[in-house]
Amino acid sequence: MKAKLQKLRNASLAELRVRSSQALNAFMERHDWSTSARLPSDEQLMRLIDESESTRNSVELAENFRKRQHPRFFSAFDDPSATVTALRTRWPNAEAEILDRAKRLIKGDFDLLGFDGISFGMPIDWHLEPVAGKRSPLVHWSKLNYLDGQLFGDKKIVWELNRHQYFTTLGQAYWLTGEDRFVEAFAQQVDDWISKNPPKLGINWASSLEVSFRSISWLWALAFFLNSPVLSSELILKMIKVLYVNALHLETFLSTYFSPNTHLTGEALGLFYLGTLLPEFKEAKRWRERGLQILIDQLSVHVQSDGVYFEQSSYYHRYTTDFYLHLLLLLNANAEKVDDVITKKLCQLLDHLMYITRPDGTTPLFGDDDGGRLVKLDYRSANDFRATLLIGAAVFNRGDYKFVAGECGHETLWLVGPTGLERLDQLAGSEPTRQSIGFETGGYFVMRDGWASDANYLLFDCGPHGIDNCGHAHADALSIDVAANGQTFVVDPGTYTYTGSKAMRDWFRSSSGHNTLTVDDEESSVSAGPFSWTSTAKCKTLRWIARDRFDYVLGSHDGFQRLDFGSPHFREILFIKKNYWVISDYLTSSLHKLTSRLHFDSGIEPLRGHEHSVRVIGETGTGVVLQLIAFAERGKWIQETGEVSHCYGSKAGAPIFAFCADGAQEITTFAIPEAPGHGSTINVREIEALMGRAFEVNANGKHDVLMLRGPIDPDSTGRLQTARFVSDFDVAWVRFASEQAKHPEEFLLVGGHNIELDGRVLLKSTKSIDYLVARAVEDRFEVTTSEGKLELSLPVMDLQSLFTELQQ
Repeated sequence: MKAKLQKLRNASLAELRVRSSQALNAFMERHDWSTSARLPSDEQLMRLIDESESTRNSVELAENFRKRQHPRFFSAFDDPSATVTALRTRWPNAEAEILDRAKRLIKGDFDLLGFDGISFGMPIDWHLEPVAGKRSPLVHWSKLNYLDGQLFGDKKIVWELNRHQYFTTLGQAYWLTGEDRFVEAFAQQVDDWISKNPPKLGINWASSLEVSFRSISWLWALAFFLNSPVLSSELILKMIKVLYVNALHLETFLSTYFSPNTHLTGEALGLFYLGTLLPEFKEAKRWRERGLQILIDQLSVHVQSDGVYFEQSSYYHRYTTDFYLHLLLLLNANAEKVDDVITKKLCQLLDHLMYITRPDGTTPLFGDDDGGRLVKLDYRSANDFRATLLIGAAVFNRGDYKFVAGECGHETLWLVGPTGLERLDQLAGSEPTRQSIGFETGGYFVMRDGWASDANYLLFDCGPHGIDNCGHAHADALSIDVAANGQTFVVDPGTYTYTGSKAMRDWFRSSSGHNTLTVDDEESSVSAGPFSWTSTAKCKTLRWIARDRFDYVLGSHDGFQRLDFGSPHFREILFIKKNYWVISDYLTSSLHKLTSRLHFDSGIEPLRGHEHSVRVIGETGTGVVLQLIAFAERGKWIQETGEVSHCYGSKAGAPIFAFCADGAQEITTFAIPEAPGHGSTINVREIEALMGRAFEVNANGKHDVLMLRGPIDPDSTGRLQTARFVSDFDVAWVRFASEQAKHPEEFLLVGGHNIELDGRVLLKSTKSIDYLVARAVEDRFEVTTSEGKLELSLPVMDLQSLFTELQQ
């Protein structure tokens, strides 16, 4: 109550006005004082129809829906026979899969979210949550506390059924076969739903977003079934009446202040669908324009300047991208003007999805994943977003989207039609212009050394915790996701549930459930219920460099500063492309228990492990190995048992390796990919160093020396010293042809002025060097820095003067 009162005190007049209006409307509905709480009669319906329509009665209205040519739907519906021919020609196995699913749906056998073969009884019990065995009562929606899992189980399962997105499968089966049984199943189910879900009663009216998604599903179903004589005019009229009530409900109970995220934009899209596809109603123009305006207005709020969705969730980012793709396709289909901000922001959304795609085509599920879709047109795994990229390729003629999306699936056909597919066929795929990229506002950094299927990939999360109450955020500050030689190894374990289990909800959102550091077993952010937090970590990106030879990122968060020791957590990652990653974690205070966990995907198997090193192998058949070698005072690897959820509602056992150091200040971890059949020995050891840490790496016949000064005091003038090197660089990496070699063949430096080798100056600069990469070519070095490129011979006594001369 205190929290609610504080929220009211902080509310603007506009918010108070909207919330008061919604509360009043809900009160009137509960007392049956509102006409929007019941379906209109036939006579009332006709009074709602625009006078310019030629229909004289409800029968003619239903027939008009069958015969009308406008408005236009998606391109696949312009010529159903051409669409079916394209499906059979391009995807000969798709028909059998669609029909198998449709036949199971007729029997009440559903695949929803991560649940396969789930049943709600026959006839369907639209209010049953079958996993928990709980049934919600048929009372006014405003009286239902659907977040209470003890009363309702997991409301997501109930809502997923009642979205009716499986109607598209029945529609596809009808088009493929012409068999009436698929229309009859649809008609029976939608009629039964209308009778058992009176307006405003029950859990299926409790979320405006669910009303919106169900409306969209019904409009898709009508597009599939309208020409069937089995679909009666009486049922069409019933559906139109419910859709009218849905539109009024969406207008009245928009999530403007309740959940102004994908709830608000999803509801606005529903209004746009209804206003566009039901123009016969007098109020249709208002629905369409209001929905469109909300969608345009929210783009600058929901999509950050770098294209990252503001809730810091890859799944909800995909949702948002789909919303705006549907909006754009419907605008184009009906020759409507498209605001420039839609195309600009939509391309930014698609760019982000493209760059975070792993080499195997899947996408990390950072933040919450609710398992749902806008419209269910394909059966790809929940973490495969490439269907969205393909639509983007078709709409924007982008060869890079096509390249990353790979093989086209039949879900593309239903949105762009056969002619859209032909244009997509003619589009040449091309690698994206960049490999590694930083989304610095959103805080996501992709380290990649190629776009081939065997590339190495790391995603680093250094972004905001979320927005507002951070309802869909996880305690994943500075977490990583890793694929080695194309095999996904280290993953964000996902979400699994919202309200089905408090223990599981808390674990899947915790720092312990992510690939980051815990200190004294404390989390970086502390949850307070399924969609709120007691304290949240704030991340900062301190340095980001992406070059052809290496990537480097340094970030921090303040999540542990609420504790007695008050230390920030720094994490720096160095990626030597085609070689390995080095991940270093630092605190500014010592003598704490540090635990760095790495959660592996299900199907990954440990090979062996010792005090400093573990090796894991990819799924059967890949042969790819990832070796992990970690160093810290009194540190050791501990294998734990964890779980991974690839889709909401499902989970599978998966290994966790935790490197634990009791009484330490820092942990440094090497992650070294080993190609199949490579067989070479990799040896990493720490060597003595003052004012920092240093390591030697012997692998693939090369000898590397790595020196890390640490980011604890970036203004320190202290110089790191080893037996051979003296350096004031924050990071110095030097490669020799062998352990016995005297002269380097390659080196890279980050943040400093000078480095000495064997008592002699190797390189000096009067000005601090942001980064430098050097490669030996015969007796000279090709050097690249942030100021340019040049060739030189070592030693260099003043690098800055050489660049000054070059510029002159």
